[in-house]
Amino acid sequence: MKKIAISLYNYFRAFYEYLMRSYLMYFPSHAVRKFFVRMQVAKFGNRTNILMGLELRNPKNISIGNNSVVNKKVLLDGRGGKLRIGNNVDIAQETNIWTLEHDVHDDHHKAVGGDVTIEDYVWIASRVTILPGVTIGKGAVVASNAVVTKDVAPMTIVGGIPAKPIGIRRSKLLYNLNYKPWFK
Repeated sequence: MKKIAISLYNYFRAFYEYLMRSYLMYFPSHAVRKFFVRMQVAKFGNRTNILMGLELRNPKNISIGNNSVVNKKVLLDGRGGKLRIGNNVDIAQETNIWTLEHDVHDDHHKAVGGDVTIEDYVWIASRVTILPGVTIGKGAVVASNAVVTKDVAPMTIVGGIPAKPIGIRRSKLLYNLNYKPWFK
């Protein structure tokens, strides 16, 4: 009887995850998407907004601070470690943040992971890829299409593949992101 209960639990869990990936994250109601993300993510801040198409992998290892925006078609991976996103973080569309990757030097294609920390006031532009073990410092900016393989110092603007410093951000970071979806 216990095996049947476990099988049913696993079936419904898999069905729920399928629904989350396939339908609920594309549901046109911002409030509904936010409700389901809040149920899954370890910590989900106040006045944080997520847009359609968010993909979560092992969401119990993911935390998102206050006043942050996660744009459409973003992938947040918590399988290989903790993913910590701070306050007032702006993550643009089609960004992939990974905590798990394969070791290219391993004969057996071993998976290796690492925590990713994105500190407060970070701006991540579109189509950025962030790899495991990276910390992006407070107020840093990651330019579009960059691949971040190493830590980024606070207030540094990085771009390219792999991401390298291309400038310094000159802002006092006095803002609170206040994204208002055009429909709720």
